[in-house]
Amino acid sequence: MLAEKYPYYLANRPEQPNADLEVRDKYRGTVATRVALADTAAIERAIGAAEAAADDMAAMAPFERQKVLNHCVTRFTERAEELAQALCVEAGKPIKDSRGEVTRLIDTFRMAAEEAVRNEGHIQNLETGARSKGYRGMYKRVPIGPCSFISPFNFPLNLAAHKVAPAIAAGCPFVLKPASLTPIGALLIGEILAETELPAGAFSILPCRRDGAELFTTDARLKLLSFTGSPDVGWDLKARAGKKKVVLELGGNAAVIVDNDADIDDAVARIVFGAFYQSGQSCIGVQRILVHADVYETFRDKLVAATGKLVSGDPSDENTFVGPLISENEAKRLEGWIDKAVDAGGKLLCGGKREGAILQASLLEDVPASQPLCAEEAFGPVAVLSRFDDFEQALDRVNDSRYGLQAGVFTRDLYRMLRAWDRLEVGGVVIGDVPSWRADNMPYGGVKDSGLGREGVRFAIEDMTEIRNLVIRTP
Repeated sequence: MLAEKYPYYLANRPEQPNADLEVRDKYRGTVATRVALADTAAIERAIGAAEAAADDMAAMAPFERQKVLNHCVTRFTERAEELAQALCVEAGKPIKDSRGEVTRLIDTFRMAAEEAVRNEGHIQNLETGARSKGYRGMYKRVPIGPCSFISPFNFPLNLAAHKVAPAIAAGCPFVLKPASLTPIGALLIGEILAETELPAGAFSILPCRRDGAELFTTDARLKLLSFTGSPDVGWDLKARAGKKKVVLELGGNAAVIVDNDADIDDAVARIVFGAFYQSGQSCIGVQRILVHADVYETFRDKLVAATGKLVSGDPSDENTFVGPLISENEAKRLEGWIDKAVDAGGKLLCGGKREGAILQASLLEDVPASQPLCAEEAFGPVAVLSRFDDFEQALDRVNDSRYGLQAGVFTRDLYRMLRAWDRLEVGGVVIGDVPSWRADNMPYGGVKDSGLGREGVRFAIEDMTEIRNLVIRTP
């Protein structure tokens, strides 16, 4: 299924100087394939090639950029099952979730193809006073230049797509560092990009060790850094990025509120999905569940029953809902957090057992807010329930977090919906659904320790372009 080895892509071309990076099957623990690993010299060459390609990328007509993106849409569609199977192996992602991510990869490139011919400017009325009589203005958006992208392991295809596709639409060359644990998806994207007529040097996709990636952050030739990953790493990169623009998509401990007028069965079904899909390894996965006291017992019992039916195991099995975490160490960490929460007075309602890298879907209640399961990002198949009596109290508790990515609210009350939108300190509020829901064209990002800036195709293009003004005086 996977090739024996994979090259990296430097200035649009595959290179195989070594096969030093082992990529493991996350379920079986065996080596699935090997990948070329870039050294500092290769990264230096890639950045130089991107800088040299900047003028040619900027000069591409919008329809030419669109043609590249549409080619990718066609080829991703043709190779959809191959992409899904590779993702299932390298990330341990259940095959149904893997196919869903391939669909989003295709959608993201399709949206970028549409936006590539919509990068329009604006006519300005400058005659706002006597001193500007006879002046008119307009502006357009121009590519910012070479971009640096660092993508995470949990969505190896789609989160890379949210950087790569807007860059092509905007006319920016780029260098991409995919996660070392899951590089195959990004390299397959590179294989398909190499089939296009992008200018030489327009893209490089370079797996590398963390200590070899310094240039992705510090090199002044790069005009934008877009990073998706952990808060500690992200803010450190920003501090060292120099003058370049920085976009950060970081972590969260997303909360969902279930009000007393909610459709309980619907809320249960959506929260089971939001908490445990792709084994909980999502920065907007449901972690904190706040339920009105009037419906708490009914909701809890139904949620526990539904969670207990989830199948754990081999991610290639069509029936599997919870596969392995990215590593056994991550599963051990989360198992330790559960034990610590129970020792602090929390009650384990279901799950909690670990076998290798697989942790059962787990629910707890009465966990003190200071415990890591509440205060930090779990990033696994664990969620914590608590009850509230007053809606304002629930909003306060959602805000009692250093994170602020997205929140969900199950309510039918229009005024409470608007109150949540006004008060919740998050980048997005989702009504009638879980915070885990995302459409790839919406502005997506967080506040506080959850990040800086917004992704979503059109919004990423805005970050990858700058406004250039034109003023015309009529004598």
